[in-house]
Amino acid sequence: MDIQIVREDIASATARRLIRALNRELSERYPEEGAKHFRIDPEEVAEERGAFLVAYAGGEALGCGAIRRIDPETAEIKRMYVEPSARGRGVGRTLLVDLETEGRRLGVKRIVLETGERQLEALALYGQAGFARIPAFGEYVGFPLSVCMGKEL
Repeated sequence: MDIQIVREDIASATARRLIRALNRELSERYPEEGAKHFRIDPEEVAEERGAFLVAYAGGEALGCGAIRRIDPETAEIKRMYVEPSARGRGVGRTLLVDLETEGRRLGVKRIVLETGERQLEALALYGQAGFARIPAFGEYVGFPLSVCMGKEL
């Protein structure tokens, strides 16, 4: 599959569609009362602070991901999503590589992320990419279904 990764405005129709699909899937996987979908604000992915990327193949948007700097040394990956029909075809891996490249461009030395314990595909992808479990950080502290991971660049 020929995958192109494009920086896109998080407020675009394509970005909104992918984020809605991600939120629907998260609601299905985590129906518990109090389950939370952590958000990201447009200014957090503005140039020099982060990026929102969309993966395309054959002109179709198949996935997305964001990175935001959370301190001078650290960036966080957020809103990673791949359409179910495109999973297992390298879309997530390609997005992750480009998000790490954005992290290096931002000058950070470490990338962290949060996913959920029921997102086995995500846990496998991140583990294969060299991410390891770390203690919960920031807004994820106190959420027992959250799994936080990190990687030195």
